[in-house]
Amino acid sequence: MTDRTPTLYEWAGGAEALERLTEEFYRRVRKDELLAPLFRHMDDDHPQHVATFLGEVLGGPERYTEHHGGYPHMVSRHLGRSIRPEQRARWVELMLEAMDVVGLPEDAEFRSAFVGYIEFGSRRAMANSQPDVPPSSRTTIKKWGWGEAPPGED
Repeated sequence: MTDRTPTLYEWAGGAEALERLTEEFYRRVRKDELLAPLFRHMDDDHPQHVATFLGEVLGGPERYTEHHGGYPHMVSRHLGRSIRPEQRARWVELMLEAMDVVGLPEDAEFRSAFVGYIEFGSRRAMANSQPDVPPSSRTTIKKWGWGEAPPGED
C-alpha cells in the first residue's frame, strides 16, 4: 500500500481521458463563431498534441517535450495570433463544457486544480499571442498540482 497522492494526470484518467477531452473540445471549437477563425488552419492531429501537452502539465509522461519540442514549441504556436480576451474566455468556457461531456472527475479538488491551470494557461497563451511580445525565457513546461500553482517565471 502507498500513501502517494496521484497526479492530476492520473486522477483525470490519463492519456485516454485527455484525448477524449481535447477531441470533444476541438469539435466544439471548430463550430464556434468566435474561436473557429483562430483555429481554421489547425492540423488534424492538433487535439492529440494538446492532450499530450496537458498530460505533461498535469504530471504525466514528458511526451510533449520529447516528441513535439516542449514549451518553446508550444509558445511558438501562439505567436502573432492576437488572441482577444473574449476569445480566451470562450476557450475556457468550451473546455469546461467538454470536461463535463466526456466525464472528467467532478470532485471539487480536481476541478479547482484543473480550472486553475486552464485559466493560467489560457492567459499566458493570450499574452504570448500579442504583437511584439518579447520571447519567453522559459524553456520547460510547468507541472501543475493539487491546489498550488508552481513557482517560477510565466
